[in-house]
Amino acid sequence: MAAPVSESRPHALFSFGTLLDEHVQTTLFGRAVPRSPAALAGHATRPLTITDPDVIATSGLDVHLTLERRVGAEVEGAVLRLTDADLAAADAYEVDDYVRRRVRLSSGESAWAYLDARPLRPAARIVIVGDSIAYGRCDPYGGWAAHLASAHIAADESAHRVFNLAIPGSTLADVAAQTPALLAPRLPDTLLVAAGINDSALPGGLDRLADHLGALAAAAHAHNARLVVAGPLWLDESRTADYEGLCFTEARALRLREGLRSWCAGHHTDFLDLWDPLHTRPDLLTDGLHPTPEGHKTLSVHLAALTG
Repeated sequence: MAAPVSESRPHALFSFGTLLDEHVQTTLFGRAVPRSPAALAGHATRPLTITDPDVIATSGLDVHLTLERRVGAEVEGAVLRLTDADLAAADAYEVDDYVRRRVRLSSGESAWAYLDARPLRPAARIVIVGDSIAYGRCDPYGGWAAHLASAHIAADESAHRVFNLAIPGSTLADVAAQTPALLAPRLPDTLLVAAGINDSALPGGLDRLADHLGALAAAAHAHNARLVVAGPLWLDESRTADYEGLCFTEARALRLREGLRSWCAGHHTDFLDLWDPLHTRPDLLTDGLHPTPEGHKTLSVHLAALTG
């Protein structure tokens, strides 16, 4: 007699909007699904205009809700228990303005939730970790991170904060080891990991990317912060083949880029690709690696387009 086929464990999905409507559930899943009351701390909601006619037809609404970060606030909703097929149907229903990410509920339970697809738009308190490029080396004005901080804080001076904790020379191994202890005092809701190219230049530096990123994801999740990974910059190999004893090459940097992209895609994590803005622009690199002030400004414009 054949062994019974075991069903996958239900997925916990925190919903605060139209997915709680039984008509929407019946349309998407063929039935009303099990639910339990839940809340998500550190968040508030704001309206989002929907233009997809199929979504409007299903929900009956052209304005849905999306989440934004707010210290001291809490969103009431419910956890839906979904099968694999249900979750796929929910993914198809949500428009491109949303992405599915992990959150930590007020109860401590981990669940999926649909968040703003622009990862820094709903943020309030951002911690940046990384290496000398994120630190702003070669730019007396603090580099792309300072440009980001200036715009972010100007949008809401009373609530928005950016903490740049990047350390020149750091690898992802260093960042993964140092970051957890730095988060609690800063109450972050977003952890922006600027994954520079130091890992690509070290022997075996690319072999444990998954371990380091997994550790950073766990640290972020423990603080209910959203992990955002910013990928490496293009480099001018003609000036970096033997930089301070390290071997930086375009091929290795591309391997790092693909490794980061692949891990993020497989773990529902936001990946910001920083390769193209400086690609084949050696004039925007001071030494083949570090952007000039104009290069940092170019990166900041690119980031704003991806996240704002």
